[in-house]
Amino acid sequence: MRKEKMKKLLIALLVIFVAVGGFIYMGLSGLDGFIKEQLEKQGTTVTKTNVTVNQVETVLSDAKVTISGLSIANPQGYSQANAFGLHTVKVDLGTSTQEPYVIDEILIDSPEVVYEVNQQGKANLVVLKDNIQASLPQSAPEPEAQSGDAINPLMSVKKITVKDVKFTLDIAAMDLGEIPLQQRQFELTLPTFQADAIGVPNGIPADQLGAAIVDSMLDNLIKEGKNKVKALIKDQAEAKLQEKLDEEKAKLEEKAKEKLKSLFDN
Repeated sequence: MRKEKMKKLLIALLVIFVAVGGFIYMGLSGLDGFIKEQLEKQGTTVTKTNVTVNQVETVLSDAKVTISGLSIANPQGYSQANAFGLHTVKVDLGTSTQEPYVIDEILIDSPEVVYEVNQQGKANLVVLKDNIQASLPQSAPEPEAQSGDAINPLMSVKKITVKDVKFTLDIAAMDLGEIPLQQRQFELTLPTFQADAIGVPNGIPADQLGAAIVDSMLDNLIKEGKNKVKALIKDQAEAKLQEKLDEEKAKLEEKAKEKLKSLFDN
């Protein structure tokens, strides 16, 4: 019984990351390769950019899956760098034996993220988010109980942890007008953050869970990127304003000196 339940959880896991369902599971042999293949194939379709995975390792006895070297390329129109390099994604499937199946935790450890802004001011992560949303139905039906053999079971995630993000902020292409920002690329390490729980307590269909997880992670990263860009522009704008004020002040002081000199010379 536990083995059959684990098979259902692993099937649902495939759908979690690719945000679409419909493929058929043929047995446990070659499971790691099958998950890898589906992550790459369906992930590329959903994000509209290239998704690659180095390795998948499932441990049925511990109800855990580790995905290594998952990379998501930048959307078209941006640099050749990857938007995401997720070195290790660990999924703790928990011990649920009925729907909604509960994933205790998804841990994304030390991902490398590039937040790149183009000349029009739009970030690559926003484009990825839009692509994912466009691949999903505009409205989703209320979750319903499904039969024991359903390939799209109800799922929930209690905890999503994104740890030690290596965050590259790239605004080299961004039009900053008159703001004289010399440095256009910045390397940051973001603090660990928790994304919101998903599908608690009733669960949502597994083919909707992937979008919810990615959206939650992207929301945090996009917010962080926007805040950093705003802070940089604000600091530079204030510096430029102060520079102009100093110039005007110097001109006024020079005029005052000339006036005083002419008064004393008369």
